[in-house]
Amino acid sequence: MSNTPNLREILAENSDLIMEQWMETVREDRRIESTAQLSDTALGNSLPELLKSLAVILKKSEENSLETIIEPSLTHGSLRAKQGYNPAEIAREYCLLRTTIFTVLEPGITQYPSPKIPQIYRQIDTVLDEALSQCFNGYVEERIEDFKQLQNQLTLTNSELNRLLEASKEHFSYLAHELKAPLTAVIGYSELLQRLQKEGKINIQLGSKNINGIEQVLAGGRHLLHIINDALELSSAQASNIELNIESIDLDDLIKKVVELFEPQAQRKNIRLKIDSDRAPEQIHTDAFRLRQILTNLVSNAVRYTDTGSVEITCTSEDNSHLSISVADTGIGISPKDQEKIFEPFSTAFVNQGRRYGEGTGLGLAITSRLVALLQGEIQLISHPGDGSTFTLILPLSYYQSKELEK
Repeated sequence: MSNTPNLREILAENSDLIMEQWMETVREDRRIESTAQLSDTALGNSLPELLKSLAVILKKSEENSLETIIEPSLTHGSLRAKQGYNPAEIAREYCLLRTTIFTVLEPGITQYPSPKIPQIYRQIDTVLDEALSQCFNGYVEERIEDFKQLQNQLTLTNSELNRLLEASKEHFSYLAHELKAPLTAVIGYSELLQRLQKEGKINIQLGSKNINGIEQVLAGGRHLLHIINDALELSSAQASNIELNIESIDLDDLIKKVVELFEPQAQRKNIRLKIDSDRAPEQIHTDAFRLRQILTNLVSNAVRYTDTGSVEITCTSEDNSHLSISVADTGIGISPKDQEKIFEPFSTAFVNQGRRYGEGTGLGLAITSRLVALLQGEIQLISHPGDGSTFTLILPLSYYQSKELEK
């Protein structure tokens, strides 16, 4: 046994190789989509500590102590929650880590006596099982903290919601319908979490079913906030309470920054995002924040309702006083009947075509239309079902000049 390699030393010597192979495997795995937005540092920054802890445990095999793995695993779980991972992605990560460790260590392990080899594999398995459990514990704790913050946000917006309902009674039934499903999820799973917490069951034993419950609470609450915020924005626009900040802006730069927001989503769907602004004016006078909000809504819808093909943003000067910005997609299109009401609040155009996404509120285009009017512009739509849609925004080169002509 004196010539048998030290397992801890083998692991320490091969840690860099394990890191390299694991990161490469994780990036290639299509079941872990969250890695697409992470740098190499963000992806692997908590793994070295976990491998060090594993090496310490292997050295103290006679004590079978797993305490050293707890802290790095909790940290890893908390980090993955902040990075937007879901539980299935974390489990898959650990599955790939297990495979990578066994693959790299296999030449050294096979030098041990045959009766000892199964024991080594079981020991490493046990450590990684504990690491995964503690990782989920850290993940759950971070999600519960997110939930508490979300509750505070909902409390703060409650008074604004009451004001909105008073100002928009004609849309009350529609709004109530939109709020019902996510609010029911928030209430139901909130009660579940409170009960589990009182019973002392908010711990490592939660299990995947209850972890998914926490995810539903957060998703439902965030969707509710999205609806409320859109409704508040619409209410302000209807009441003309929005104050504009007119300034000289670089239009090409503004369009590029809007498009950058949706490049990751477009890449995931294999959609080409294109900009044609060669004939655009260099400077215009308008409200940069509101114009960015308008373009964000239009590009967001274009990417959301396009499965294949492209989304193209084209900007040109119409004449000496106006410009046009068009957002054209190759998506599902909009029927002539639905085009008549597409800019109305709570439009059901995409519902009628069987395409309603969870984050939609039916308020985006209504808000867009009112913001366009505030900027002294107009918005046009050309669309055919199955052949995509083109929304064209016509704006004055100078808000102030247009305002004077209006008088």
